[in-house]
Amino acid sequence: MAIQLPRVFVSRQLPDVGLRRLRQATDCYVWPDRLPPPRKDLLDSVQGCSGIVSLLSDSIDAEVFEAAGPGLRVVSNFAVGVNNIDLAEAARRGIAIGNTPDVLTDATADIAVALLLAAARHVQPAADSVRQGGWKTWEPTGWLGCDLVGKTLGIVGMGRIGAAVAKRMAGGWGMQVLYTSRTQKDRIGLAAARRVSLEELLQSSDFVSLHTDLSAETRGLINRQRLSLMKPTSVLVNTSRGGVIDQEALAEALIAGRPMAAGLDVTDPEPLSPGHPLVGLANCIILPHIGSATIASRDAMANICVDNLLAGLSGNPLRCPVV
Repeated sequence: MAIQLPRVFVSRQLPDVGLRRLRQATDCYVWPDRLPPPRKDLLDSVQGCSGIVSLLSDSIDAEVFEAAGPGLRVVSNFAVGVNNIDLAEAARRGIAIGNTPDVLTDATADIAVALLLAAARHVQPAADSVRQGGWKTWEPTGWLGCDLVGKTLGIVGMGRIGAAVAKRMAGGWGMQVLYTSRTQKDRIGLAAARRVSLEELLQSSDFVSLHTDLSAETRGLINRQRLSLMKPTSVLVNTSRGGVIDQEALAEALIAGRPMAAGLDVTDPEPLSPGHPLVGLANCIILPHIGSATIASRDAMANICVDNLLAGLSGNPLRCPVV
């Protein structure tokens, strides 16, 4: 008699290292399209499932739980954040929730540094100028950016990724580090880092890098008033969540020249429409959320994601539990 494997819905193609394991251990249906499943398709696809593998672009709420039915045991989110999941409702229904933390720290920190450098030195508009035939000669006053050595870096949210960025910039460029955090951070390997208020950080920093989570408290944290505190020569980088910034206010601030430039790996929504005011600005670099996009990081995320799912299906503790 054939063993009936648990039914699982996977909302997007995962790295092969994870999909191979899923296909061996479950009866899984993987959403085939590049774009997320539309709401109706998501609700149809989860019916009768014991497990769901979701992404940040999938809203997993009571309606989804109800569509899946009473047999749903676990939702494994292929992400660190879980803002897309109704955690309270999951807990009420006894559904385990897992995420994929820690393994993307270095990859995301590297992207934050890349954005900081690119924005400070006008890398994207300068490269675009070459492609468009605008490079005519070497110009003594062309594409003047700002130096990094010895400048002040402000880290908003000194968690693992924030600390990794701070260590790179303090060690490589001798930057002074200011940070905000709910608690004093004494074990981050940066003896000279100083905890300050957000207002002092914005006023004093030459570079500001956002690494806070998205919550009711942090949504719109970088608003019009706080942007006005930044230096006209400063650079703002966001690799956390798009909703942390008031994007309309940021567009206005960049046009006005305070801050000088911005680098964003995250936006709200994702993607921004081509007509959004930020998209057309030469002093705003926008990447398509590639912070964790290295082979090693995505493979590690896939393995954690599958470990969480299989543990939940078996009724065992998740490797990385949220609920």
